[in-house]
Amino acid sequence: MSTKPIPRLGIPEFIMTDGPHGSRAQISRKEKNTYFPATIGLAASWNTELAYRYGQFLAEETRAVGRHCILAPGVNIHRTPFCGRNFEYLSEDPCLAGRIVAPLIKGIQSKRIAACVKHFVCNNSEKRRRFSNSIVSERALEEIYFPAFKSAVVEGNSWMVMGAYNKVNGKYVYESKYLLNDKLRKDWGFKGFVVSDWLATHAMTSASKCLKAGLTLEMPNVWVYSHDNVKKDFDNGEFDESILDEHIRRLLRVFFYVGLFDPEDKIPNGERNTEKHIELAQKIIEDGSVLLKNENNILPINLNKISKIYMTGPLADYKPIIPIIDSLAGSSSVIPFRRITVMEALKEMVGNKVEFVDKPEDAHICIIVTGIKHRLHKDNEGSDKERLDLAERKINEIKQIAARNKNTIVVLFNGGPIGMIDWIDEVPAILEAWQPHQEAGYAIANLLLGHTNPSGKLPTTFPKKISDSPAHKSEKRYPSFHYSLIDLAKHEGIYVHPKRTHKGQNIDLHYEEDIFVGYRYFDTENIEPLFPFGHGLSYTSFEYSNLEVDKKTVNKTDTILLSLDVKNNGDRKGAEIIQIYSKDLKSSVARPEKELIAFKKVELQPEELKNVKIKIDVGDLAYYNEKEHKWKLEKGDFQLLIGSSSKDIRLKGTISLS
Repeated sequence: MSTKPIPRLGIPEFIMTDGPHGSRAQISRKEKNTYFPATIGLAASWNTELAYRYGQFLAEETRAVGRHCILAPGVNIHRTPFCGRNFEYLSEDPCLAGRIVAPLIKGIQSKRIAACVKHFVCNNSEKRRRFSNSIVSERALEEIYFPAFKSAVVEGNSWMVMGAYNKVNGKYVYESKYLLNDKLRKDWGFKGFVVSDWLATHAMTSASKCLKAGLTLEMPNVWVYSHDNVKKDFDNGEFDESILDEHIRRLLRVFFYVGLFDPEDKIPNGERNTEKHIELAQKIIEDGSVLLKNENNILPINLNKISKIYMTGPLADYKPIIPIIDSLAGSSSVIPFRRITVMEALKEMVGNKVEFVDKPEDAHICIIVTGIKHRLHKDNEGSDKERLDLAERKINEIKQIAARNKNTIVVLFNGGPIGMIDWIDEVPAILEAWQPHQEAGYAIANLLLGHTNPSGKLPTTFPKKISDSPAHKSEKRYPSFHYSLIDLAKHEGIYVHPKRTHKGQNIDLHYEEDIFVGYRYFDTENIEPLFPFGHGLSYTSFEYSNLEVDKKTVNKTDTILLSLDVKNNGDRKGAEIIQIYSKDLKSSVARPEKELIAFKKVELQPEELKNVKIKIDVGDLAYYNEKEHKWKLEKGDFQLLIGSSSKDIRLKGTISLS
């Protein structure tokens, strides 16, 4: 996980650690570190200030274990609910992903730790990722798959970018001058360096191609950049010394940024497992958990009325017997220094006010904590899920308990959409907690008891069934073959070597849905999801009114100022996420029914009314014109849709682009 030092030149080693949820267990010499919540939960908070603090504390933990870079964050778009690493990524929406990743990177680098945004680009599934080819249009790249990376580079000033394993339109990323040089360096002004994903260069043979494309650091072995390969191509005149100088300049620039040549007293201190890190981990869970359903306001639990609770589920009191077992999540796994379960925290917090009973029918309320773990074909690196629904035994447990007690609450741990058709109508409340990791207990207990009001909103659409997802309309878009453990071992290990690469079975992934990803597809095709993008309930209610748009007619360089009133109608403090979508009322090309262009999270005291102002750049209304290879704004009318989710639009305004 490091470069080799060069004592002759006084250049120390540059040491990296995996991320993005803390300093990885296997890499950090077995130290136990804070296991922060999965970053999909951070995105579900829609909280940019929280993202910055998350970045700061990731950096502090990274510095504390003697590293200079954390290989994070990941911003690949949620193209399919099956992607095994959706829990590491942020959203199906490029606007939300971009607005969260920039402050996250700024937070990391404020402590002089290098962020490394990954995996550039179109690494949107894990099945045979090293042998896959993403076939995608230029428009979909520009509108869906590039923007979060662009935000990371332009707004966040990421010092490093990690490439992907897959090919894009038939060419490996590390050989693509278009991706690494034209896009990253020229168009976006990237000043740092590109590092390969681990063993990602197994199929490459030309050092000059990779050097001229823009790959600086090959990890962890030198295959394409072996001494013989580089010398041969140099001697043959396939590249000159200026190419090498540029790569070395970029590498050394980051070495200086992280303080590799500075005295220790000039370097920010690192710390790990501190009280403030614990508090932030808990805050992220509380801010990012999404109340999906809450019939008859069964939540929060009222201890004045509830004195008997039945709690069960495979994750209610789960702690791995062998902590390293959770390393099956892959590079994002961390061995935590503590793990508080929901069962432990709830029992501690209610004390002797509540009796925990042994039978569902004896309880006033039942709580089931279930979901999926970091395992093969679940939430993990290297393989995708193979079903949308929970395992049959988990579904049966929910149905059996709900049949014995109608007041049954389900708490979900998972890293993406879950199918619920078999049981959703049988329970009155569902709380989505994502993969909360070590601080799950106190955070979820606070939410259940009403000490904290849920304010998270879905960063990804929950479909009713997998066939509703646009990436699963055909075998060409996403192959449904079973990815066995043997198949995985071959394509993640045995074939990953220059001498054995030819044995790997390649797959083409046709992104035929184009720009219609997630809610862009569901809303345009009028397909009802299980839960829409941006959905999330609260223990209070919010009223929107008095929308004002400062300009009715605009040009392409204008900024629009929206003003609206938001009122908390309840008797609890709460936070609402105001979502702004645009709709092109008459376009010369196919465009989605609506597209997120801005949002703002607002905290309100009981009965409080706030006037909220949100700025929008007119340029955000543009689409990418493939014929002209540039972004284009068309004259005409646009609707501005202000809502609490992509389906719950409360206010509308119209502007004309002249």
